[in-house]
Amino acid sequence: MLVFLFLGNAHASKDNEPINNCCNYEDVNDPVSYEELLHQATYNCRNAKPENIDQNILSILVDIEKKYNVPESVRGMALAAACFESGFNSTAKGDRKFSRNKKTPMAIGILQQWKIYEKTYGTDRADPYSAADGWMRHIVGRFPKVDRICRYRTEKKRWVAAWVAGIRSYKKGGRCLERPKHLKVLNRWHRNIKKSRAKCFKGKSDLDTHCGC
Repeated sequence: MLVFLFLGNAHASKDNEPINNCCNYEDVNDPVSYEELLHQATYNCRNAKPENIDQNILSILVDIEKKYNVPESVRGMALAAACFESGFNSTAKGDRKFSRNKKTPMAIGILQQWKIYEKTYGTDRADPYSAADGWMRHIVGRFPKVDRICRYRTEKKRWVAAWVAGIRSYKKGGRCLERPKHLKVLNRWHRNIKKSRAKCFKGKSDLDTHCGC
């Protein structure tokens, strides 16, 4: 993972601002949309300033999630991971401490992937689409083992288990009870979205049509 010199976000005041008319959903607890997640990724990524984020990269991450049918419960997982790992920086280089000379970067790109991705999936770590596709492909590939060991029945638990198994090294007995650090970012975004919706609904008088639509 790339280490950042700044962790704050001077634009945090925008985190919970409603970006849509609340008529775009029927209930505060409706599944989060990618439009809302893109807003969170832009204004609530503590490792990047909004003006420095390439929106094309965010769109690529969304497209990859859709390609792999990421469920609503963990929607935005690739966005959250890229925010945490590199601040959406496709030229990011990190994990130098793991190299022999302590200077050579081992992790490359928006998801800070090691060279094993190149060997296993033919991933171009510096290319956002290739990097995200290899990342998701690896996680989805953990399902057979996760299903066998963890035996989770709920969709979210199954995906989280595959997620953490995909980004961490092998562990005897699996990592069924662990959670990826990326998930904290994603959960925060989901909470912000729900708060934003609640703010939109608050004070509206037409309960039958939600916000007077």
